[in-house]
Amino acid sequence: MNEIIEFTQGDSEKLPFEDNLFDAVMVSFGVRNFENLIAGLSEINRVLKKDGQITVLEFSKPSMFPVKQAYGIYSRYLLPIFGAAISKDKSAYQYLPESVAAFPEGESFLRKLETAGFNSFFMKRLSGGIATIYSAKK
Repeated sequence: MNEIIEFTQGDSEKLPFEDNLFDAVMVSFGVRNFENLIAGLSEINRVLKKDGQITVLEFSKPSMFPVKQAYGIYSRYLLPIFGAAISKDKSAYQYLPESVAAFPEGESFLRKLETAGFNSFFMKRLSGGIATIYSAKK
């Protein structure tokens, strides 16, 4: 696999790649952690080729009964307890529901993509609204 894929670590707002390099960029459960969302999305736009596609899979807040209620109880109370017991890092699992709650999901996130220079949007909620997949073109 190392001959096909090269892993690179970098700052989402200063990607270490030339302009117009990639046909597609995918981010899974990460954009909500960008320090500056518009700057990070704009940087992805910069490295995409013309007509390139961004696909984002991100947590979202369910809105339908009973998933909304079950998710609220799970994320606020159970996830921090079980996460801390398994990983010994309680703060990481307290941060997760806070970051999901603060993320501009749905149409609001599509507007952020538009501000960053993207168009031709698609959005689909998954797993009762616990996650959403977004895609757009450069």
